[in-house]
Amino acid sequence: MTAVYRLLNLLILGLLLSGIGLGWPQAVQGQPAFPLPLPLPSEISYDPAIPRPEEVIGHVVGTRHTAPHQIVAYFQAVAAASDRVLVEEHGRTYEGRPLIHAIVSAPENLMRLEAIRTANMRLSEAPETVSDAELARMPVVAYLGYSIHGNEASGSEASLLVLYYLAAARGPAIDSLLAQAVLIIDPMLNPDGRDRFVDWANRNRGRVPVADPQDREHIEPWPGGRTNHYWFDLNRDWLTGQHPESQGRLRLFHHWRPQLLTDHHEMGSESTFFFMPGVPSRTHPLTPARNQELTAAIARYHAEVFNQIGSLYYSEEGYDDFYYGKGSTYPDANGAVGILFEQASSRALLRETRDGVLSYAFTVRNHFAASLSTLRALRALRIELLRYQRDFYREAEQLARQLPVKAYLIALEPGRTRAQMLAQVLRRHRIRIYMLARDVTVEGKTFRAGQAYVVPVQQPQARMLQALMERRTTFEDSLFYDVSAWTLPLAYDVVWAEWKRNPSPLLGAPVDSVKLDGGTLIGDRSDYAYLMTWDRFFAPAALYQLQRAGVRARMLSRTITLPVAGTRRTFPPGTVLIPVVQRDGKGPGPDSLQALLQQLAQTYHVRFYAVQTGLTEEGPDLGTRDYGRVLEQPRVALLTGEGTRAYNAGEVWHLLSERMHMPVSLLDVQHVAWADLSRYNRLVLAGGSYAALPSEKIKNWVREGGVLIALTSAVDWVVAQGWLNLKAKPFELDSLLRPYPYGQLARARGAQVIGGAILEARMDTTHPLAFGLGATLPVFRTEETFYEPSEVPGANVAVYTEQPLLSGYLSAARRQQAPGAAAVVAQRYGRGRIILIMDNPNFRAFWPGSSRLFLNAVFFGDAF
Repeated sequence: MTAVYRLLNLLILGLLLSGIGLGWPQAVQGQPAFPLPLPLPSEISYDPAIPRPEEVIGHVVGTRHTAPHQIVAYFQAVAAASDRVLVEEHGRTYEGRPLIHAIVSAPENLMRLEAIRTANMRLSEAPETVSDAELARMPVVAYLGYSIHGNEASGSEASLLVLYYLAAARGPAIDSLLAQAVLIIDPMLNPDGRDRFVDWANRNRGRVPVADPQDREHIEPWPGGRTNHYWFDLNRDWLTGQHPESQGRLRLFHHWRPQLLTDHHEMGSESTFFFMPGVPSRTHPLTPARNQELTAAIARYHAEVFNQIGSLYYSEEGYDDFYYGKGSTYPDANGAVGILFEQASSRALLRETRDGVLSYAFTVRNHFAASLSTLRALRALRIELLRYQRDFYREAEQLARQLPVKAYLIALEPGRTRAQMLAQVLRRHRIRIYMLARDVTVEGKTFRAGQAYVVPVQQPQARMLQALMERRTTFEDSLFYDVSAWTLPLAYDVVWAEWKRNPSPLLGAPVDSVKLDGGTLIGDRSDYAYLMTWDRFFAPAALYQLQRAGVRARMLSRTITLPVAGTRRTFPPGTVLIPVVQRDGKGPGPDSLQALLQQLAQTYHVRFYAVQTGLTEEGPDLGTRDYGRVLEQPRVALLTGEGTRAYNAGEVWHLLSERMHMPVSLLDVQHVAWADLSRYNRLVLAGGSYAALPSEKIKNWVREGGVLIALTSAVDWVVAQGWLNLKAKPFELDSLLRPYPYGQLARARGAQVIGGAILEARMDTTHPLAFGLGATLPVFRTEETFYEPSEVPGANVAVYTEQPLLSGYLSAARRQQAPGAAAVVAQRYGRGRIILIMDNPNFRAFWPGSSRLFLNAVFFGDAF
């Protein structure tokens, strides 16, 4: 073993042995030793029956990157050896990896764990019943979460040391801590991403670590290990819980409702160490001031430890507590305190920086130190944290009384599936929902009894509900670490309204769990044709399965009326016509087709109607030449690889594969030059840089009949090719910045950034790409280039309304740009089509409202 590896071994060994009295190693073969022992109490000893990490994983922590299965194995081994530790599974990833956590406490606490949990629940469910005297006897609950970004790996390594310390340490200090706390240790919040990163790092390292940042080990290939299987940032998914990793941890979080949550990350290699509080002016207004006071009090414990070990650190800059979808901010809306830790990243075992060589061992040590300082703070501030959570929920009733809105109404029709998907998100955050007990009309919208939800504001989760539903357009600060808006009813594009009176007369049966339903076949069997309305979210998935079965479906482009099952029914444009008899004699027979439709109705919650005649009472007959074009079965290639935005590409991949159950070819940009594009009839550019694309080849493919769909920044690449004559609206950033002195330029420039705002687009409802959508559509804007509408007749599928800002931050200058700008442009190009969607319709998988626009482009892209 080389001297460097010996040093790394001893560095981490020192972490474990410094409290045993063996001290910190002073030198290794003439090299200076790590001079900073951790401040562990000298009276602590360690139980030899508890396995050390290296005895299970096969290497000393910090000497290589530990794989997910090794972390699971170590946690299970400690649980088997210790009466302080339980290990449980709270979910599985897309790739089938277990999501585990350890519950660590005194043995006597573990024996009455359910009683402790039940008592802890009263802080948020019945806070008025918990006295100060009872608080003094209650254990505090903390959730210690590590490495939600898979390539920010040092946090998970530190979790191994934390578990060993808590299980093996002996002495009055550790006994006192465990008697007064229940600790939930989540060692890796993103196993799939970690596996991708660890595999790369370990496979591209020689015997001797290389600190050169240009070395292959230091440069992950696209998409990197940060994200989950579908390339989503799981640290932005706490609020909406769209992925199994998030849903598992949300169930765990709300099963226990901790008072403190820590979130261990890494940042740029030239940085130091960050811990909360963040930028004071960028704390969400719904977060109580006491939350930030406790955050600052906890920070003093971190500072004390880092002062002792000599590590540089900072707080109150760079990061903020505004977006509740991050792990360190989500607790703030749930009566807890969230703490973000950011450690300068070595990524590899060693990395050159301006401040010397940064080692993986050093990064692990700092996260371990922050974990220990958290435990010290937890013990010292136990009663304050418990009291804060109790008072947070006590004050929820007072907050609800002050709000003008007393309840939210959400209609199930139209858009039943999307409304139910929204209700599922609310229930993930234990927000109480009821069925509507009687018909009401609000703001010209009628909500029917049994066909709408009522969500009263007067409930323990009043703050969380307000955060999810409110439309906020004024802010104390114009800079945001993440998005400025996430109003869920707009994202799901449901019919909703604010109820400003006592909602008690409206409350019907409580809704405990929400299952998607409403699929049906009306009219039983037909030997002629069926119709499927295009108003349900999963209608494209049902259509794809029909096409896969050999059905040549067509699309109604005009409204028709005809009898179905003895009732006169009207079908709008976008309705899909499903002939029973296929012209070529292929496809399912009448009985098989009926059975298939019944199955699809239940699977995808769509509505089919059996029609017995092609003669309509109003509108064109079913055999009209207006419907002569058979809908193409989409054969989709999604451009991926270096230069493209993995987030955007992952959103498209997830939507089509995971939700619509259709295959997607992931085609790397670098491979397009030699790829056979004739295999595809849809090409999706989700966003990013496409400089490596052979533009002439793409142009010819479109001319020959392909449908090119460009989203967000990919629009700029298409426009730059000159295939469409679109002009960007002028925006003189330099003139806006000219009055500012140098020290204010960064903030002034940042104020013009569109970090994520919700705008309103007006749809051309006669265009096939708008079928199934309403007259207006909320869209999520992240791009800063606004385009003038196309001068080609009929090409402007959507433009922004005259007052488009629905929720979020837009600077005054941007507000002047947006009205009337193009939101969706679609044109013929040769025999093909080019569709430009300026916004991100699939943002973070919680925008099913605008995702329908993208799905229309995929399924109806050649139908105009």
